[in-house]
Amino acid sequence: MGFLQDPPQLAHPYREDPLLRAMLRRALPPARLSVIEPDLEALGDYARMAWARACCSTRRKPVLTQWDAWGHRVDRIELTQAWQEGPHVTTKHAVLAAGHEAHEHARLEAFARVYLYHVASEFYTCPLAMTDGAATALKASGNTALIERALPHLLSRDASTFWLSGQWMTETPGGSDVGNTETIARQDASGQWRLYGRKWFSSAVVGEMALGLARPEGAGTGPGALALFYVETMDGERRKPELIIDRLKDKLGTHELPTAEIHLDGLPAWPLGELSNGVRQVAPMLNITRTWNAVCATASMARALHLARDYATRREAFGKRLIDQPLHAQTLADMQAGFEGAFALTFEVAHLLGRVEHGTARPHEAALLRLLTPLAKLWTGKMAVKLCSEALECFGGAGYIEDTGLPQLLRDAQVYSIWEGTTNVLSLDSLRALAGENIGALRTAIEGWLADSIDAQARQAIHQALDAATASLQAKAIQRDALEAAARGIAITLARCTAAALLARHDTWSAPHGHARTGAALRRFVAHGLSRLSAADATDTALLLGPH
Repeated sequence: MGFLQDPPQLAHPYREDPLLRAMLRRALPPARLSVIEPDLEALGDYARMAWARACCSTRRKPVLTQWDAWGHRVDRIELTQAWQEGPHVTTKHAVLAAGHEAHEHARLEAFARVYLYHVASEFYTCPLAMTDGAATALKASGNTALIERALPHLLSRDASTFWLSGQWMTETPGGSDVGNTETIARQDASGQWRLYGRKWFSSAVVGEMALGLARPEGAGTGPGALALFYVETMDGERRKPELIIDRLKDKLGTHELPTAEIHLDGLPAWPLGELSNGVRQVAPMLNITRTWNAVCATASMARALHLARDYATRREAFGKRLIDQPLHAQTLADMQAGFEGAFALTFEVAHLLGRVEHGTARPHEAALLRLLTPLAKLWTGKMAVKLCSEALECFGGAGYIEDTGLPQLLRDAQVYSIWEGTTNVLSLDSLRALAGENIGALRTAIEGWLADSIDAQARQAIHQALDAATASLQAKAIQRDALEAAARGIAITLARCTAAALLARHDTWSAPHGHARTGAALRRFVAHGLSRLSAADATDTALLLGPH
Protein backbone atom coordinates (compact mmCIF):
# COMPACT_ATOMS: atom_id res chain seq x y z
CA MET A 1 0.00 0.00 0.00
CA GLY A 2 1.19 3.52 -0.74
CA PHE A 3 1.52 6.51 1.52
CA LEU A 4 -0.99 6.90 4.35
CA GLN A 5 -1.20 10.16 6.25
CA ASP A 6 -0.94 10.14 10.05
CA PRO A 7 -3.93 11.86 11.63
CA PRO A 8 -3.46 14.71 14.11
CA GLN A 9 -2.79 13.72 17.69
CA LEU A 10 -4.18 15.60 20.69
CA ALA A 11 -1.51 16.72 23.12
CA HIS A 12 -2.40 16.54 26.80
CA PRO A 13 -4.73 19.53 27.21
CA TYR A 14 -3.30 20.44 30.62
CA ARG A 15 0.29 19.20 30.83
CA GLU A 16 1.12 20.38 27.31
CA ASP A 17 -0.72 23.71 27.33
CA PRO A 18 1.82 26.38 28.37
CA LEU A 19 -0.74 29.18 28.06
CA LEU A 20 -3.16 27.64 30.55
CA ARG A 21 -0.43 26.65 32.97
CA ALA A 22 1.18 30.10 32.87
CA MET A 23 -2.16 31.84 33.46
CA LEU A 24 -2.85 29.66 36.50
CA ARG A 25 0.65 30.26 37.90
CA ARG A 26 0.18 34.02 37.51
CA ALA A 27 -3.35 34.19 38.91
CA LEU A 28 -3.42 31.59 41.68
CA PRO A 29 -1.50 31.24 44.93
CA PRO A 30 0.78 28.17 44.72
CA ALA A 31 -1.21 26.41 47.42
CA ARG A 32 -4.44 26.74 45.44
CA LEU A 33 -2.80 25.49 42.25
CA SER A 34 -1.48 22.40 44.00
CA VAL A 35 -5.01 21.63 45.28
CA ILE A 36 -6.64 21.73 41.84
CA GLU A 37 -3.89 20.20 39.71
CA PRO A 38 -4.95 16.57 40.24
CA ASP A 39 -8.40 17.41 38.81
CA LEU A 40 -6.85 19.30 35.88
CA GLU A 41 -4.54 16.38 35.12
CA ALA A 42 -7.45 13.91 35.26
CA LEU A 43 -9.68 16.06 33.04
CA GLY A 44 -6.85 16.33 30.54
CA ASP A 45 -6.56 12.53 30.57
CA TYR A 46 -10.30 12.25 30.00
CA ALA A 47 -10.14 14.70 27.09
CA ARG A 48 -7.44 12.66 25.33
CA MET A 49 -9.39 9.45 25.87
CA ALA A 50 -12.58 11.03 24.54
CA TRP A 51 -10.81 12.33 21.41
CA ALA A 52 -9.36 8.87 20.70
CA ARG A 53 -12.81 7.33 21.21
CA ALA A 54 -14.47 9.86 18.91
CA CYS A 55 -11.93 9.16 16.16
CA CYS A 56 -12.62 5.44 16.08
CA SER A 57 -16.39 5.37 16.44
CA THR A 58 -19.45 6.71 14.70
CA ARG A 59 -20.87 9.82 16.33
CA ARG A 60 -24.27 9.21 17.84
CA LYS A 61 -27.26 11.36 18.60
CA PRO A 62 -29.69 11.06 21.51
CA VAL A 63 -32.84 9.08 20.74
CA LEU A 64 -36.31 9.97 22.03
CA THR A 65 -38.77 7.16 22.72
CA GLN A 66 -42.17 8.68 23.42
CA TRP A 67 -44.22 5.49 24.02
CA ASP A 68 -43.43 2.10 25.50
CA ALA A 69 -44.54 -1.19 23.98
CA TRP A 70 -47.87 -1.07 25.88
CA GLY A 71 -48.85 2.43 24.87
CA HIS A 72 -47.72 4.28 28.00
CA ARG A 73 -46.21 7.74 27.45
CA VAL A 74 -42.60 7.56 28.68
CA ASP A 75 -40.63 10.29 26.82
CA ARG A 76 -37.38 8.44 27.49
CA ILE A 77 -34.16 9.85 25.99
CA GLU A 78 -31.22 7.57 25.28
CA LEU A 79 -28.01 9.55 25.77
CA THR A 80 -24.51 9.16 24.35
CA GLN A 81 -21.73 7.54 26.36
CA ALA A 82 -20.11 10.87 27.19
CA TRP A 83 -23.43 12.15 28.54
CA GLN A 84 -23.90 9.03 30.62
CA GLU A 85 -20.43 9.65 32.07
CA GLY A 86 -21.21 13.33 32.65
CA PRO A 87 -22.54 13.19 36.23
CA HIS A 88 -19.60 11.08 37.36
CA VAL A 89 -16.92 13.27 35.74
CA THR A 90 -18.64 16.46 36.92
CA THR A 91 -18.96 15.45 40.55
CA LYS A 92 -15.67 13.57 40.88
CA HIS A 93 -13.66 16.55 39.65
CA ALA A 94 -15.89 19.34 41.02
CA VAL A 95 -16.39 20.83 37.56
CA LEU A 96 -19.42 22.75 38.81
CA ALA A 97 -19.25 22.67 42.62
CA ALA A 98 -15.76 24.22 42.76
CA GLY A 99 -17.17 27.50 41.47
CA HIS A 100 -19.28 27.89 44.61
CA GLU A 101 -16.50 27.48 47.14
CA ALA A 102 -16.02 30.37 49.55
CA HIS A 103 -12.90 32.06 48.16
CA GLU A 104 -12.14 34.59 45.44
CA HIS A 105 -10.38 32.11 43.13
CA ALA A 106 -13.32 29.67 43.06
CA ARG A 107 -14.69 30.72 39.69
CA LEU A 108 -11.29 30.74 37.99
CA GLU A 109 -10.50 27.28 39.31
CA ALA A 110 -13.88 25.92 38.21
CA PHE A 111 -13.64 27.42 34.74
CA ALA A 112 -10.16 25.95 34.27
CA ARG A 113 -11.86 22.59 34.78
CA VAL A 114 -14.65 23.51 32.34
CA TYR A 115 -12.07 24.56 29.74
CA LEU A 116 -10.45 21.13 29.86
CA TYR A 117 -13.69 19.15 30.01
CA HIS A 118 -15.92 20.96 27.55
CA VAL A 119 -15.11 19.45 24.14
CA ALA A 120 -14.74 15.96 25.62
CA SER A 121 -18.13 16.32 27.32
CA GLU A 122 -19.99 16.56 24.00
CA PHE A 123 -21.71 19.72 25.29
CA TYR A 124 -22.78 18.19 28.58
CA THR A 125 -21.37 21.53 29.74
CA CYS A 126 -24.51 23.20 28.32
CA PRO A 127 -26.82 21.91 31.06
CA LEU A 128 -23.97 22.33 33.54
CA ALA A 129 -23.94 26.04 32.68
CA MET A 130 -27.68 26.25 33.27
CA THR A 131 -27.33 24.30 36.50
CA ASP A 132 -24.66 26.74 37.66
CA GLY A 133 -26.94 29.62 36.69
CA ALA A 134 -29.86 28.07 38.55
CA ALA A 135 -27.78 27.60 41.69
CA THR A 136 -26.72 31.24 41.50
CA ALA A 137 -30.29 32.45 40.95
CA LEU A 138 -31.55 30.34 43.85
CA LYS A 139 -28.94 31.80 46.19
CA ALA A 140 -29.80 35.33 45.03
CA SER A 141 -33.54 34.71 45.56
CA GLY A 142 -33.28 34.17 49.30
CA ASN A 143 -36.02 31.52 49.02
CA THR A 144 -34.92 29.35 51.94
CA ALA A 145 -37.22 26.42 51.20
CA LEU A 146 -36.10 26.06 47.59
CA ILE A 147 -32.45 26.68 48.45
CA GLU A 148 -32.53 23.89 51.03
CA ARG A 149 -34.42 21.63 48.66
CA ALA A 150 -32.34 22.03 45.49
CA LEU A 151 -28.92 23.52 46.18
CA PRO A 152 -27.38 20.42 47.82
CA HIS A 153 -28.28 18.47 44.67
CA LEU A 154 -27.06 21.09 42.19
CA LEU A 155 -23.69 21.42 43.95
CA SER A 156 -23.35 17.76 44.91
CA ARG A 157 -20.01 15.97 44.58
CA ASP A 158 -21.77 12.61 44.48
CA ALA A 159 -23.16 11.46 41.12
CA SER A 160 -26.00 9.57 42.83
CA THR A 161 -27.45 12.79 44.29
CA PHE A 162 -26.47 15.26 41.55
CA TRP A 163 -29.18 17.20 39.70
CA LEU A 164 -29.08 19.02 36.39
CA SER A 165 -31.25 22.10 35.94
CA GLY A 166 -32.89 23.36 32.80
CA GLN A 167 -33.56 26.97 31.88
CA TRP A 168 -36.95 27.29 30.21
CA MET A 169 -37.20 30.76 28.70
CA THR A 170 -37.44 30.57 24.91
CA GLU A 171 -40.86 30.30 23.27
CA THR A 172 -42.08 30.52 19.68
CA PRO A 173 -42.91 34.27 19.89
CA GLY A 174 -39.27 35.11 20.54
CA GLY A 175 -35.89 34.09 21.86
CA SER A 176 -34.14 37.02 23.51
CA ASP A 177 -37.39 39.01 23.61
CA VAL A 178 -39.05 37.09 26.44
CA GLY A 179 -41.69 39.76 27.00
CA ASN A 180 -44.07 37.84 24.75
CA THR A 181 -43.92 34.69 26.90
CA GLU A 182 -47.21 32.79 26.55
CA THR A 183 -46.78 30.16 29.28
CA ILE A 184 -49.40 30.67 31.97
CA ALA A 185 -49.05 29.94 35.70
CA ARG A 186 -52.36 29.00 37.29
CA GLN A 187 -53.20 27.99 40.86
CA ASP A 188 -55.31 24.87 41.40
CA ALA A 189 -57.93 24.41 44.12
CA SER A 190 -55.24 23.59 46.69
CA GLY A 191 -53.24 26.73 45.89
CA GLN A 192 -50.50 24.82 44.01
CA TRP A 193 -49.11 26.73 41.04
CA ARG A 194 -49.10 24.83 37.76
CA LEU A 195 -47.57 25.77 34.40
CA TYR A 196 -49.33 25.53 31.05
CA GLY A 197 -47.58 26.34 27.79
CA ARG A 198 -44.92 25.52 25.26
CA LYS A 199 -41.16 25.98 25.55
CA TRP A 200 -39.42 25.97 22.18
CA PHE A 201 -35.76 25.33 23.15
CA SER A 202 -35.08 23.19 26.22
CA SER A 203 -31.48 22.03 26.25
CA ALA A 204 -31.54 20.34 29.65
CA VAL A 205 -34.79 18.44 29.44
CA VAL A 206 -32.99 15.38 30.84
CA GLY A 207 -32.39 17.28 34.09
CA GLU A 208 -34.19 16.83 37.38
CA MET A 209 -35.38 20.46 37.70
CA ALA A 210 -35.69 23.72 35.80
CA LEU A 211 -36.30 27.41 36.21
CA GLY A 212 -38.86 28.82 33.79
CA LEU A 213 -40.63 32.08 33.02
CA ALA A 214 -44.43 32.15 33.08
CA ARG A 215 -47.16 34.77 33.34
CA PRO A 216 -49.36 34.38 36.42
CA GLU A 217 -52.98 34.11 35.36
CA GLY A 218 -54.56 37.55 35.29
CA ALA A 219 -51.23 39.41 35.25
CA GLY A 220 -50.60 42.17 32.74
CA THR A 221 -48.63 42.06 29.51
CA GLY A 222 -44.94 42.66 28.97
CA PRO A 223 -41.81 41.37 30.68
CA GLY A 224 -42.47 43.05 34.03
CA ALA A 225 -45.52 40.86 34.65
CA LEU A 226 -43.59 37.60 34.25
CA ALA A 227 -42.59 35.47 37.23
CA LEU A 228 -39.75 32.97 37.58
CA PHE A 229 -40.81 29.49 38.70
CA TYR A 230 -39.00 26.42 40.02
CA VAL A 231 -40.14 23.01 38.77
CA GLU A 232 -39.06 19.41 39.24
CA THR A 233 -39.27 17.10 36.27
CA MET A 234 -39.09 13.58 37.65
CA ASP A 235 -41.46 11.37 39.65
CA GLY A 236 -39.05 8.72 40.86
CA GLU A 237 -37.53 7.09 37.78
CA ARG A 238 -40.25 8.37 35.45
CA ARG A 239 -40.72 11.78 33.92
CA LYS A 240 -43.70 13.66 35.31
CA PRO A 241 -46.71 13.24 32.99
CA GLU A 242 -47.36 17.00 32.96
CA LEU A 243 -44.02 17.44 31.12
CA ILE A 244 -44.47 16.32 27.50
CA ILE A 245 -41.53 16.10 25.09
CA ASP A 246 -42.81 16.87 21.61
CA ARG A 247 -39.59 16.17 19.75
CA LEU A 248 -35.80 16.62 19.77
CA LYS A 249 -34.40 19.39 17.57
CA ASP A 250 -32.43 18.41 14.47
CA LYS A 251 -29.58 20.92 14.72
CA LEU A 252 -26.59 22.03 12.67
CA GLY A 253 -24.23 21.05 15.48
CA THR A 254 -24.18 20.06 19.15
CA HIS A 255 -25.70 16.77 17.97
CA GLU A 256 -25.12 14.90 21.22
CA LEU A 257 -27.00 17.55 23.21
CA PRO A 258 -30.73 16.64 23.42
CA THR A 259 -32.45 19.96 22.74
CA ALA A 260 -36.20 19.51 23.00
CA GLU A 261 -39.52 21.16 22.26
CA ILE A 262 -41.77 20.61 25.25
CA HIS A 263 -45.33 21.18 26.44
CA LEU A 264 -46.22 21.91 30.05
CA ASP A 265 -49.69 20.64 30.92
CA GLY A 266 -50.15 21.58 34.56
CA LEU A 267 -46.60 20.89 35.76
CA PRO A 268 -46.38 21.75 39.50
CA ALA A 269 -44.32 24.89 40.10
CA TRP A 270 -43.15 27.18 42.90
CA PRO A 271 -42.37 30.91 42.53
CA LEU A 272 -38.74 31.72 43.15
CA GLY A 273 -39.69 35.11 44.56
CA GLU A 274 -42.33 37.73 43.89
CA LEU A 275 -44.96 37.04 41.22
CA SER A 276 -43.50 39.65 38.88
CA ASN A 277 -40.15 40.89 37.60
CA GLY A 278 -39.09 37.36 36.70
CA VAL A 279 -36.73 38.66 34.03
CA ARG A 280 -34.88 40.60 36.73
CA GLN A 281 -34.58 37.38 38.74
CA VAL A 282 -33.06 35.69 35.69
CA ALA A 283 -30.28 38.31 35.56
CA PRO A 284 -27.92 36.54 38.02
CA MET A 285 -27.99 33.52 35.68
CA LEU A 286 -26.84 35.51 32.66
CA ASN A 287 -23.42 36.50 34.01
CA ILE A 288 -22.87 32.82 34.74
CA THR A 289 -24.13 31.23 31.53
CA ARG A 290 -22.48 33.86 29.32
CA THR A 291 -19.16 33.25 31.04
CA TRP A 292 -19.59 29.51 30.46
CA ASN A 293 -20.28 30.33 26.81
CA ALA A 294 -17.04 32.30 26.49
CA VAL A 295 -15.00 29.60 28.22
CA CYS A 296 -16.48 26.86 26.02
CA ALA A 297 -15.96 28.90 22.84
CA THR A 298 -12.34 29.43 23.85
CA ALA A 299 -11.98 25.70 24.58
CA SER A 300 -13.26 24.85 21.10
CA MET A 301 -10.74 27.25 19.59
CA ALA A 302 -7.98 25.64 21.61
CA ARG A 303 -8.94 22.17 20.40
CA ALA A 304 -9.05 23.23 16.74
CA LEU A 305 -5.75 25.07 16.98
CA HIS A 306 -3.95 22.28 18.85
CA LEU A 307 -4.96 19.75 16.21
CA ALA A 308 -4.05 22.05 13.31
CA ARG A 309 -0.61 22.72 14.79
CA ASP A 310 0.06 19.05 15.39
CA TYR A 311 -1.05 18.15 11.86
CA ALA A 312 1.30 20.78 10.45
CA THR A 313 4.22 18.81 11.92
CA ARG A 314 2.99 15.55 10.31
CA ARG A 315 1.85 16.60 6.85
CA GLU A 316 4.32 17.27 4.02
CA ALA A 317 3.58 19.20 0.84
CA PHE A 318 5.99 20.32 -1.88
CA GLY A 319 8.91 18.70 -0.07
CA LYS A 320 8.44 20.36 3.32
CA ARG A 321 6.30 19.93 6.39
CA LEU A 322 3.40 22.37 6.56
CA ILE A 323 4.90 23.93 9.68
CA ASP A 324 7.98 24.82 7.60
CA GLN A 325 5.95 26.47 4.84
CA PRO A 326 6.16 30.25 5.46
CA LEU A 327 2.56 31.06 4.56
CA HIS A 328 1.11 28.17 6.56
CA ALA A 329 3.28 29.09 9.57
CA GLN A 330 2.08 32.69 9.24
CA THR A 331 -1.55 31.53 9.23
CA LEU A 332 -1.08 29.39 12.32
CA ALA A 333 0.73 32.19 14.15
CA ASP A 334 -2.10 34.63 13.37
CA MET A 335 -4.62 32.11 14.69
CA GLN A 336 -2.55 31.59 17.83
CA ALA A 337 -2.28 35.30 18.57
CA GLY A 338 -6.03 35.84 18.14
CA PHE A 339 -6.75 32.85 20.33
CA GLU A 340 -4.43 34.07 23.09
CA GLY A 341 -6.29 37.39 23.13
CA ALA A 342 -9.60 35.55 23.52
CA PHE A 343 -8.12 33.33 26.22
CA ALA A 344 -6.83 36.33 28.18
CA LEU A 345 -10.19 38.13 28.13
CA THR A 346 -12.21 35.01 28.93
CA PHE A 347 -10.23 34.02 31.99
CA GLU A 348 -10.05 37.58 33.27
CA VAL A 349 -13.87 37.58 33.27
CA ALA A 350 -13.86 34.23 35.09
CA HIS A 351 -11.48 35.51 37.76
CA LEU A 352 -13.35 38.82 38.04
CA LEU A 353 -16.63 36.99 38.58
CA GLY A 354 -15.16 35.15 41.56
CA ARG A 355 -13.78 38.34 43.10
CA VAL A 356 -17.08 40.19 42.72
CA GLU A 357 -19.09 37.28 44.14
CA HIS A 358 -16.85 36.98 47.18
CA GLY A 359 -16.56 40.68 47.95
CA THR A 360 -12.85 41.07 47.23
CA ALA A 361 -13.22 43.10 44.03
CA ARG A 362 -11.91 46.66 43.78
CA PRO A 363 -14.48 49.49 43.65
CA HIS A 364 -14.64 49.67 39.82
CA GLU A 365 -14.70 45.93 39.19
CA ALA A 366 -18.45 45.26 39.57
CA ALA A 367 -19.11 47.70 36.70
CA LEU A 368 -16.19 46.15 34.83
CA LEU A 369 -17.70 42.66 35.15
CA ARG A 370 -21.07 43.96 33.92
CA LEU A 371 -19.37 45.24 30.76
CA LEU A 372 -16.78 42.56 30.08
CA THR A 373 -19.20 39.63 30.38
CA PRO A 374 -21.24 40.47 27.25
CA LEU A 375 -18.09 41.65 25.45
CA ALA A 376 -16.30 38.35 26.10
CA LYS A 377 -19.33 36.29 25.12
CA LEU A 378 -20.02 38.06 21.84
CA TRP A 379 -16.41 38.33 20.70
CA THR A 380 -15.33 34.79 21.52
CA GLY A 381 -18.51 33.46 19.90
CA LYS A 382 -17.66 35.12 16.60
CA MET A 383 -14.00 34.21 16.89
CA ALA A 384 -14.75 30.52 17.45
CA VAL A 385 -16.54 30.25 14.11
CA LYS A 386 -13.74 32.07 12.28
CA LEU A 387 -10.90 30.15 13.89
CA CYS A 388 -12.53 26.72 13.57
CA SER A 389 -13.24 27.42 9.91
CA GLU A 390 -9.61 28.40 9.35
CA ALA A 391 -8.46 25.29 11.20
CA LEU A 392 -10.48 23.03 8.90
CA GLU A 393 -8.68 24.60 5.93
CA CYS A 394 -5.39 23.62 7.54
CA PHE A 395 -6.34 19.96 6.97
CA GLY A 396 -7.29 20.41 3.33
CA GLY A 397 -9.86 17.86 2.16
CA ALA A 398 -9.55 15.85 5.38
CA GLY A 399 -11.06 18.78 7.25
CA TYR A 400 -14.27 18.27 5.25
CA ILE A 401 -14.60 14.55 6.00
CA GLU A 402 -17.00 13.62 8.78
CA ASP A 403 -15.24 10.61 10.25
CA THR A 404 -12.07 12.60 10.94
CA GLY A 405 -14.06 14.28 13.73
CA LEU A 406 -12.98 17.70 12.41
CA PRO A 407 -16.15 19.12 10.77
CA GLN A 408 -17.97 18.80 14.09
CA LEU A 409 -15.68 21.49 15.52
CA LEU A 410 -17.03 24.05 13.05
CA ARG A 411 -20.66 22.98 13.30
CA ASP A 412 -20.52 23.12 17.07
CA ALA A 413 -18.77 26.50 17.07
CA GLN A 414 -21.71 28.21 15.38
CA VAL A 415 -23.84 27.87 18.50
CA TYR A 416 -21.65 30.13 20.64
CA SER A 417 -22.76 33.28 18.83
CA ILE A 418 -26.43 32.28 19.05
CA TRP A 419 -27.43 30.95 22.46
CA GLU A 420 -27.28 33.13 25.57
CA GLY A 421 -27.84 36.13 23.28
CA THR A 422 -26.79 36.69 19.68
CA THR A 423 -23.96 39.04 18.76
CA ASN A 424 -26.34 41.93 18.12
CA VAL A 425 -28.33 41.31 21.33
CA LEU A 426 -25.10 41.27 23.35
CA SER A 427 -23.81 44.37 21.53
CA LEU A 428 -26.92 46.28 22.58
CA ASP A 429 -26.53 44.91 26.11
CA SER A 430 -22.98 46.27 26.09
CA LEU A 431 -24.38 49.72 25.31
CA ARG A 432 -26.54 49.47 28.41
CA ALA A 433 -23.48 48.48 30.41
CA LEU A 434 -21.67 51.54 29.03
CA ALA A 435 -24.42 53.94 30.10
CA GLY A 436 -23.31 56.91 32.18
CA GLU A 437 -19.68 56.81 33.27
CA ASN A 438 -19.26 53.03 33.25
CA ILE A 439 -16.63 53.15 30.52
CA GLY A 440 -14.48 54.73 33.21
CA ALA A 441 -14.30 51.33 34.91
CA LEU A 442 -12.78 49.86 31.77
CA ARG A 443 -10.32 52.73 31.46
CA THR A 444 -9.28 52.30 35.10
CA ALA A 445 -8.71 48.57 34.57
CA ILE A 446 -6.75 49.03 31.35
CA GLU A 447 -4.53 51.70 32.94
CA GLY A 448 -3.77 49.25 35.73
CA TRP A 449 -2.96 46.40 33.35
CA LEU A 450 -0.70 48.66 31.28
CA ALA A 451 0.97 50.40 34.22
CA ASP A 452 4.20 48.43 33.93
CA SER A 453 3.90 47.40 30.29
CA ILE A 454 7.23 46.98 28.55
CA ASP A 455 5.72 47.45 25.05
CA ALA A 456 5.18 51.17 24.46
CA GLN A 457 3.93 50.64 20.91
CA ALA A 458 1.17 48.28 22.06
CA ARG A 459 0.24 50.68 24.85
CA GLN A 460 -0.15 53.52 22.37
CA ALA A 461 -2.28 51.41 20.01
CA ILE A 462 -4.59 50.37 22.85
CA HIS A 463 -5.10 53.96 23.98
CA GLN A 464 -5.80 55.13 20.42
CA ALA A 465 -8.43 52.46 19.79
CA LEU A 466 -10.03 53.00 23.20
CA ASP A 467 -10.19 56.76 22.58
CA ALA A 468 -11.77 56.17 19.15
CA ALA A 469 -14.43 53.88 20.65
CA THR A 470 -15.19 56.42 23.38
CA ALA A 471 -15.46 59.22 20.82
CA SER A 472 -17.83 57.10 18.71
CA LEU A 473 -20.00 56.47 21.78
CA GLN A 474 -20.17 60.16 22.58
CA ALA A 475 -20.78 61.30 19.00
CA LYS A 476 -23.63 58.88 18.42
CA ALA A 477 -25.19 59.12 21.88
CA ILE A 478 -27.48 61.98 20.79
CA GLN A 479 -29.00 59.83 18.05
CA ARG A 480 -30.14 56.46 19.36
CA ASP A 481 -30.50 54.76 15.98
CA ALA A 482 -26.94 55.71 15.01
CA LEU A 483 -25.63 54.46 18.34
CA GLU A 484 -27.39 51.10 18.01
CA ALA A 485 -26.18 50.71 14.41
CA ALA A 486 -22.60 51.20 15.64
CA ALA A 487 -22.96 48.93 18.69
CA ARG A 488 -21.29 45.86 17.21
CA GLY A 489 -18.20 47.75 16.05
CA ILE A 490 -17.90 49.52 19.41
CA ALA A 491 -18.29 46.28 21.35
CA ILE A 492 -15.70 44.34 19.36
CA THR A 493 -13.27 47.25 19.50
CA LEU A 494 -13.58 47.40 23.28
CA ALA A 495 -13.17 43.62 23.51
CA ARG A 496 -10.00 43.74 21.44
CA CYS A 497 -8.59 46.68 23.44
CA THR A 498 -9.23 44.80 26.66
CA ALA A 499 -7.67 41.60 25.32
CA ALA A 500 -4.59 43.50 24.15
CA ALA A 501 -4.17 45.17 27.55
CA LEU A 502 -4.44 41.77 29.25
CA LEU A 503 -1.86 40.30 26.86
CA ALA A 504 0.42 43.23 27.76
CA ARG A 505 -0.04 42.49 31.46
CA HIS A 506 0.81 38.83 30.89
CA ASP A 507 3.84 39.80 28.81
CA THR A 508 5.11 42.03 31.62
CA TRP A 509 4.67 39.19 34.11
CA SER A 510 6.36 36.66 31.79
CA ALA A 511 9.33 38.77 30.68
CA PRO A 512 11.54 38.18 33.75
CA HIS A 513 11.16 34.45 33.14
CA GLY A 514 12.49 34.77 29.59
CA HIS A 515 9.22 33.90 27.86
CA ALA A 516 9.63 35.93 24.66
CA ARG A 517 6.63 34.28 23.00
CA THR A 518 4.18 36.32 25.12
CA GLY A 519 5.51 39.51 23.57
CA ALA A 520 5.19 37.94 20.12
CA ALA A 521 1.52 37.16 20.78
CA LEU A 522 0.88 40.74 21.92
CA ARG A 523 2.65 42.31 18.93
CA ARG A 524 0.89 40.11 16.41
CA PHE A 525 -2.51 40.63 18.00
CA VAL A 526 -2.08 44.42 17.97
CA ALA A 527 -0.67 44.36 14.42
CA HIS A 528 -4.01 43.01 13.18
CA GLY A 529 -5.67 46.17 14.45
CA LEU A 530 -7.78 46.81 17.50
CA SER A 531 -10.49 49.03 16.07
CA ARG A 532 -13.51 47.54 14.35
CA LEU A 533 -15.43 50.81 14.17
CA SER A 534 -17.40 51.36 10.98
CA ALA A 535 -17.90 54.60 9.07
CA ALA A 536 -20.85 53.15 7.13
CA ASP A 537 -23.65 55.63 6.48
CA ALA A 538 -27.19 54.89 7.71
CA THR A 539 -28.55 56.21 4.42
CA ASP A 540 -26.65 53.49 2.58
CA THR A 541 -28.13 50.91 4.95
CA ALA A 542 -31.63 52.02 4.03
CA LEU A 543 -30.84 52.00 0.32
CA LEU A 544 -29.31 48.52 0.44
CA LEU A 545 -32.22 47.04 2.36
CA GLY A 546 -35.01 48.90 0.58
CA PRO A 547 -37.03 47.68 -2.41
CA HIS A 548 -34.94 46.56 -5.39
